[in-house]
Amino acid sequence: MRGKGETRCLRCRRRHDLATARRRCPRCGRDGYLREHTGWCGPCSHPGSAPKPAAACTECGRVIRGGGARLCNRCWQRRPQRPYTRAEHLLAELDDPPNWLWDFTIHVADRYCPGQATALVSQLGALLRTEPRAMPQTLLDRARIPGRSIGSLAKMLEDFFTARGLALPTDQSQRLAAGRRARRVQAVPEPLRPAVAAFERAMLDERDRARRAGTRPRADTTIDKRLAQIRDLSCHLVGRGIEDWAQVDKAVIEDYLAEVSPAGGPLGGLRHFFRFARRSKLILIDPTAELRVRTPRGFHGRTLPRSRQRELFTRWCTSTEVAPNEALVGLMALIHGASPHELRHLQLADIDPQHHTVRLGRRPHPIPLDPATWAALTRCLEHRRSGTHNPHVIVTSRTRSGRTPASRPYLSRLLDPADTTISTLRASRLLALAISHDPNLIATTYGMSAEGVLAYFADRVDPTLLADL
Repeated sequence: MRGKGETRCLRCRRRHDLATARRRCPRCGRDGYLREHTGWCGPCSHPGSAPKPAAACTECGRVIRGGGARLCNRCWQRRPQRPYTRAEHLLAELDDPPNWLWDFTIHVADRYCPGQATALVSQLGALLRTEPRAMPQTLLDRARIPGRSIGSLAKMLEDFFTARGLALPTDQSQRLAAGRRARRVQAVPEPLRPAVAAFERAMLDERDRARRAGTRPRADTTIDKRLAQIRDLSCHLVGRGIEDWAQVDKAVIEDYLAEVSPAGGPLGGLRHFFRFARRSKLILIDPTAELRVRTPRGFHGRTLPRSRQRELFTRWCTSTEVAPNEALVGLMALIHGASPHELRHLQLADIDPQHHTVRLGRRPHPIPLDPATWAALTRCLEHRRSGTHNPHVIVTSRTRSGRTPASRPYLSRLLDPADTTISTLRASRLLALAISHDPNLIATTYGMSAEGVLAYFADRVDPTLLADL
C-alpha cells in the first residue's frame, strides 16, 4: 500500500532510497555505500587481514599459497594418521564410546586409503551420535543402504563384527536372490503367472526341507534357471494363444523344444514344473511324461587344438603385459584342469611354498605345480599383497577390502583377451587325459565321479599307446 501523496509503495520507496544513496567509491571506482569516517565503500574501508606468506609443504616441499598450512592438500589426503586422528576426536566426543571403535579404525585403515577410511569412521560417528548405546547388530542394520549393495560402511561393519562374533551376517544375498526370482515371475504373462508363483514357493519349501534333513538343497542359481525356463515357455504359449496350463499338450512342448534347443536342454526344468502342476491339480495329464529326447553320448563341448594351446602357453609364460590373474587362471586350467569354482575358492592356506603344491576343491591330494604355473602363482601373490586381507588368491578391486571370493562374471571375462574360456581349457585337458589314461585314475585325481569322466571318452585310442602286433 502507498500513502495518499506518494507515487510508490513502502517497499519500492525503500528500494529507491537505497539505489539513490549509492555513490562511486574514489578508491576502487565501484558503486557502493560510502562510509562517513573513511569516504570509501565497505570493502575498501575494511580490507581485512593481509594474506599470509607462501610456505613450503613439510612433506613434499610444494609451495602453499594464501595460507599457513603445514601440508598441501595432496599430502593431507594421503596422510596415514587421518583416520586415527578422526577416531581420537570421536572417542573424545562420545560420552560412552564402544570398546571396539579403535579396533574398527585399524580394520578400515588397513583396507582403504586414508581419505576413504576417514570417511567411514565419520559415517560411523554419525550413527553413534544418534544411538550411542546401540548394539553391533543394530548398527549394522542401520548402516545398510537400499539397493544391490549394502554400502561400504555396512560391508566393513559386517566383516568386522562377524569376524569377532559380535553380530550375524546380513541377508543381502538372500534379498538379491529374492529380487531375481520376483523379476522372473513378474515377466510371466498374467494368465499363467499364479501357477509359476506357486511353483516358486514350492521350490523354496523343498529347499528348506532339504536343509533340515541334511541333504543337498537346490542353490539359488538352480531355482533361477528353473523359473527362467518356465518364463520362456509361458511367453511361447501366450504367443500361440494358450492362456491356461491345462491346454498344454505333448505336441506344444515338442514344438517349443525344437524351437529353443534341438537337444532338449530345458526339458529337465519343464518336467519339474509339470510334475508340480499335476500334484497341485492344475493339470490332469503331464505333457512331458512320455517325452524322450535322444542325445548322443560323449563330450560335445569346445576344445582347443594343440597348436592353439602352445600359443596360449607361450602368451602366459613369456608376455609381461598379461595381467597376473589371467596368467594364473589360464595356466591352472590349461595344465591342471582347474574349474572356475576351484579357482574362485583357492586360498592362501591351500598353497604349500615348500613343496610347490596347492589344494584345489574336492581333489583328495595336493596338486604339484610345474615351474611355469608356480611362477605365475608367485607373480599373482606379489600383485595382491598391497593392502588386502582377503584370504583368496584371486582378488579383484571389489573384493580387495573384504573376504569374499571373486565373482563368477569376473572369472568368465578374465580370459577374454586370450579369446578363450576356463571351461574350454579344462575340457581340452580332460579330453586329452581321457584318451590316454585310466578313467579311474582321472576321477580320483580330479575329484570327479566316474560318470563325469566317461563323458570325455571318444571312440578312438591314442595310437602311440597301442602295442606292436
